[in-house]
Amino acid sequence: MKGNRIFAFLNSNKMNVKYIGYNFKVSPKEPGTEILIAQLGFAGFESFVENEEGVIAYIQENDWNNEILNYIQILNSDEFKITYNEEVIDQVNWNSEWEKNFNPIQVDDLVSIRAPFHENPNLKYDIVIEPKMSFGTGHHETTHMMVQHLLELDLVDKKTLDMGCGTGILAIFAEMKGANPIDAIDIDNWCYENSVENAARNNCKHISVFEGDATLLINKKYDLIIANINRNILLNDMSVYMNCLNEGGIILFSGFYEADIPIIDSEVSKYGLKLDKIIERNNWVSLKYLK
Repeated sequence: MKGNRIFAFLNSNKMNVKYIGYNFKVSPKEPGTEILIAQLGFAGFESFVENEEGVIAYIQENDWNNEILNYIQILNSDEFKITYNEEVIDQVNWNSEWEKNFNPIQVDDLVSIRAPFHENPNLKYDIVIEPKMSFGTGHHETTHMMVQHLLELDLVDKKTLDMGCGTGILAIFAEMKGANPIDAIDIDNWCYENSVENAARNNCKHISVFEGDATLLINKKYDLIIANINRNILLNDMSVYMNCLNEGGIILFSGFYEADIPIIDSEVSKYGLKLDKIIERNNWVSLKYLK
């Protein structure tokens, strides 16, 4: 994501919006909380604050309905026990919530990911972000593993794509390691705006951020593709990624579980790529392929 947490926070200009808050108690907490947050996010929940028992999830009252939880599959799973209560919340100070719950992290004692108000630990690489509503604060296992992959690569002058860029962490880190030029793409407008801001905050000069999906990749070519997205989207867009990858290129996948490796590998192998490395972290995995 290390804190092993996902956080999605809101811009301060939404402070006066009324929210519905759900306090979920999850057992076992991991990976139950991770799965729950992902499913709630697709249902329209905007902000998440994890605690020792589970997570508090927030959704705008205007986006809420009585059946909002009916399609959250994990709530009906026999593998997890999940209870919850709800309340209406007025004028949440999201900036305050963010500052209370976002802890700085370090990856392999080489990379720090922190907020502007955190002390600089003076590691080799220092990434400063303000996540606002975007996913990808570095606390989630998948982002953490992607950083580990990038640490091992020579990225100097490598044309790079960060697909599903979230807060822009991976694009920012790629530039720190010499990648140039870099395209960062996310379908979510908040992520797009947040990546633009975070790239500027880290004095990046070679990152171009775009709002959209894989249709933006027509006639594009890259030496390195970073795709930290969920399994179904990866499978759906696989042919596009393969067509964009230069000979001798590298593609990094994450956003899925260890049990999904055969499904991903079966699809990628159709294009002749070789699985070079697997990183696993709390049942999440990240795969490195060579073309």
